[in-house]
Amino acid sequence: MATATPKAKTSERIKMRLKKGDTVQVIAGKEKGKTGEVLRTLPYDNRVVVQGINLRTRHVKPTQEGESGRIVTEESSLHASNVMLYSTTQKVASRVEIVVEKDGSKKRRLKKTGEILA
Repeated sequence: MATATPKAKTSERIKMRLKKGDTVQVIAGKEKGKTGEVLRTLPYDNRVVVQGINLRTRHVKPTQEGESGRIVTEESSLHASNVMLYSTTQKVASRVEIVVEKDGSKKRRLKKTGEILA
């Protein structure tokens, strides 16, 4: 049996336009069309974890005596290119642009609706 060689971890952080708490819609894959909130971003892998999307079941062995084993369902990560920011007011997915305000601060804005994100 051959042992799996670990992937070379890139030390370069990818700049993402998604943040924790954003509402996103899945645009590719088996979960296409579903929406959810971003729970975590993984900028070194360019991946996001979305609530209720890409669920995986894991069988956990008992760790202490008297404890029973259990089945845990948890979200797995998706590639960031497979999700798109979603406007909950207009019910439409849109690309995002970075706009610089007059005071010099940067804000994220949805291209389709013009909605400013916090």
